[in-house]
Amino acid sequence: MILQSIARATPATALSQIECWELLRRSEALGRLSARSQGLLERLLLGDSGIAKRHFAVEDLDRLFDLGAEELNRAFERHGTDLAATALSRALEKAGIDAEELDALFVCTCTGYLCPGLSSYVSERLGLAADSYLQDIVGLGCGAAIPMLRSAQGYLSADPRATVACVAVEVCSSAFYLDDDPGVLISACLFGDGASATIWRAEGAGYRIHDFDTIHRPVDRELLRFVNAEGKLRNQLHRSVPGKAAAAVAELKARAGVNGTTGLATHTGGRDVLDAIEAKLGRTLPASRRVLREYGNTSSPAVLFVLEDLLEGEAPPEELWLSSFGAGFAAHSCRLSRITNSR
Repeated sequence: MILQSIARATPATALSQIECWELLRRSEALGRLSARSQGLLERLLLGDSGIAKRHFAVEDLDRLFDLGAEELNRAFERHGTDLAATALSRALEKAGIDAEELDALFVCTCTGYLCPGLSSYVSERLGLAADSYLQDIVGLGCGAAIPMLRSAQGYLSADPRATVACVAVEVCSSAFYLDDDPGVLISACLFGDGASATIWRAEGAGYRIHDFDTIHRPVDRELLRFVNAEGKLRNQLHRSVPGKAAAAVAELKARAGVNGTTGLATHTGGRDVLDAIEAKLGRTLPASRRVLREYGNTSSPAVLFVLEDLLEGEAPPEELWLSSFGAGFAAHSCRLSRITNSR
């Protein structure tokens, strides 16, 4: 499976962490928290989080933490479609491919639920053929992009003549929640909205994706997952997650036999997560740091934002190793290698 193009989309509204704190200060939701929780939010948003700004799609940010479950899901439907369609349109333009040429569309997300899924809305928006295959992948959290690509590889193996699109999209602002739990508060200071689209074919020159691998540990499920609270999504985040993520990424890297010249593209997680991964791997992750600074943690699209950053740099690596992780607890990896022609 050969990469034809990659493109991202983010909402127009971007706020610095300081602006996020000012927004919270005006919010009635802040007054419902304990003094300790208010102090934690202030420290997180005004301290060195490794994040300069985040993008938000939900328009009424002053009421963000007072919107009802129905309002939030409507926002997910609207903005998730917009972001996914914009990213996919950009990827198609880069590849010189018309939407009608797509044989399959895979979409992964975890920040809202629709039936039919976002793939139906995106295919309608862009005018995909009526016989194109649509597949929505939900419930895999921040790690979902790599399993989605693995599913697309299976489709292309069955039909090597096909052209396949994959879109990772999250409207994290439609899944924000506030209470006095430290993990919930940290989550509110980390996540931003965005989408990344990739186009794939079975043959040609470019980067070939291969060597997929996965670790899943249900025993650690409660450390990182969404739970339902008043009909809304509430992120459950334990303080042990940075260490768990670093150990899983290191195990996948060892199994892959990744050497020192391979470019690394990891899910951004957060500052503490990247600190832990770098310490475990003995290598710095400048691309992941850059993406975290500019976008925050965009959940499933984040690792693809990092990949795009590396591919569009002055000297793209000949080989890259991608890793993502999230709810489950699960971690995933794959390799991309530059080839002149796959025939």
